[in-house]
Amino acid sequence: MMHSTETSDKIAGMDARFWLVAGLIVIAALARVMPHPPNFAPVAAMALFGGAMFRNKWMAFAAPLTAMLLSDVVIEMTMGWGFYDGQWINYAAFVLVTALGLLLRSGINVGRVAGAAVGSSLLFFFVSNLGPFFYGAYEKSLGGLLLCYEMALPFLQMTVLGDLAYSAALFGGFALLMKTFPQLGIRSMAPVSH
Repeated sequence: MMHSTETSDKIAGMDARFWLVAGLIVIAALARVMPHPPNFAPVAAMALFGGAMFRNKWMAFAAPLTAMLLSDVVIEMTMGWGFYDGQWINYAAFVLVTALGLLLRSGINVGRVAGAAVGSSLLFFFVSNLGPFFYGAYEKSLGGLLLCYEMALPFLQMTVLGDLAYSAALFGGFALLMKTFPQLGIRSMAPVSH
């Protein structure tokens, strides 16, 4: 039977982990609304990180999606292009990337995070570009779909670089915080290996 001190320490550690993961996702979402090079954004990194780090699967999907939605609201209010026809397809891609993040739970290391970041870039590229295709920007044919992907290729490099950089910042920042502040009680709850 667990003593009340042990129970409160475990609960405090879970709360600390929750707020740390949520806080890092919010910071990443803020980076989305700051000036940045085209497609060099934390979108996939937020989803991967949330999927890998939140213990509650519902929260693993809800927190990054909420951060994405709120940053889209800010982009819409400040720049006028946060929402558009087919935006739901981007959110579907975001959910798929979060599911990819769930696969990282069995062990997180640099190679797996880098592979997942590149995989999430490709997944997001193929799914999100269905939006312009389905919503009239291209002819509804195989040729139109291929042209859609061809026209999007110049943006893929920056997407991959952004996903790698932000994934390194989120996962690396979390690992550094765990080493620096072990009193947070999150070390034993994070599946991080080297």
